Amino acid sequence: MAPRAQTSSASRLRRLPAVDELLKHERLRTLAEEAGRPLVLGAAREVLARVRQQIRAGLPEAGLSDLLLHLPQEVAAEVSEWLGASLRPVINATGVVLHTNLGRAPLGVEAARQVFDLATRYSNLEFDLGTGKRGQRHAHAAKFLNRLLGAEASIVVNNNAAAVLLVLAALAEGGEVVVSRGELIEIGGSFRIPDIMARSGAVLCEVGTTNRTRLADYARALNKRTRLLLRVHPSNFKIVGFTERPSLEELAALARKRRLPLVEDLGSGLLVDLSPQGLAEEPLAGASLRAGVDVITFSGDKLLGGPQAGVIAGKKKLVERCRKHPLFRALRVDKMTYAALEVTLRNYLRGEGKEIPALHFLRLTAEEIGERAQRLRAQLAADVGANATLKVTAGHSVIGGGSTPGTSLPTNLLAISPRRSSAAELAARLRRAHPPVIARVEAERVLLDLRTVFPDQEEALASALREALTR
Repeated sequence: MAPRAQTSSASRLRRLPAVDELLKHERLRTLAEEAGRPLVLGAAREVLARVRQQIRAGLPEAGLSDLLLHLPQEVAAEVSEWLGASLRPVINATGVVLHTNLGRAPLGVEAARQVFDLATRYSNLEFDLGTGKRGQRHAHAAKFLNRLLGAEASIVVNNNAAAVLLVLAALAEGGEVVVSRGELIEIGGSFRIPDIMARSGAVLCEVGTTNRTRLADYARALNKRTRLLLRVHPSNFKIVGFTERPSLEELAALARKRRLPLVEDLGSGLLVDLSPQGLAEEPLAGASLRAGVDVITFSGDKLLGGPQAGVIAGKKKLVERCRKHPLFRALRVDKMTYAALEVTLRNYLRGEGKEIPALHFLRLTAEEIGERAQRLRAQLAADVGANATLKVTAGHSVIGGGSTPGTSLPTNLLAISPRRSSAAELAARLRRAHPPVIARVEAERVLLDLRTVFPDQEEALASALREALTR
């Protein structure tokens, strides 16, 4: 750096106030009383450090003067950023019902209240109210799961990947697991069946080909090292054309004949028939057990519509081996998960599908969604008509969450073509709204699918759209 530039930089740095001097500003004194002096002090140091870096990088005089004038506001904004919640509710206007990035299945109101009640009070999580002695936490969900599935026993861990890992470790460690090559799937987050198999201590034995695996392929692979047969539902992809695989009943008969357990990883965990919504190929969890599967695993926060969890259900002696395995304690869930899952499962027993948001959203018709979209368009037309073209058009919703590949649901979309900005810019402004609105962008249009927008969010959605389009 030239001597003159060094002198200029040094003189500018001397114009910065000391931290103690900056904290004497009235706004920051008040903020220190509200948020605590240590937090405000840390924010002031952070802001001043950033300004020093900008000065050394050649900050123009006009920019420096403006920064010096607004230093208290910058410090207050820094404190607000530090204290602000990172995890926030958003309006999901994408039409993706089980949006992994947006938290998958939202809980029902009753389930959320139960979580609040049990999270803010003591509970009988591991206490038997009848005997006054220690109880078992898995019993709270098991009484509902066993009845809904027709299972002898069931336990819950923190997600389905954990459920698969625990089953393989408890039932097949040190032995071989026979699985079709066409079912060696990878799902989000690089979860791969072969990797989970290796971590469990079991040895993978692939049979068949990518598109065709016959019962004879399984039979030929069985030997004295075989510990179980594994069936994996390909929930996030679909093979079509020249395909073949044995039925569950055929696999179950082979497993019984060789005295081996048959385990099925179902993935999504569907408990009710959704074939009218196009999910005819998604297996029902209870049907797998009735077909002869010994142990099933599935997620709690996908098609079941509850909290993040992994369910292991089936024959009591096999489930008990999983429960007694050392990994179970590392993978078990807390009281809040049990609270939400218990209420969700109870709603299934009562036949109250509307109380489970994901299930309700899946059952909405295109006509119902279209009526809401038309009302929203009419609300906005008078205020934003000059700034955008608003049109309700036919489209498709997606189930998401790695479930039902190739399946979509007919819907009606509110398509917005902005005239004074790009669709990407409009979508970005919506993401900065309070609460943030997440939409789709296609062909220079912002698309809103009200299938995944709660009715009590519509007013906030309209306000965010009005603000973003008239700014």
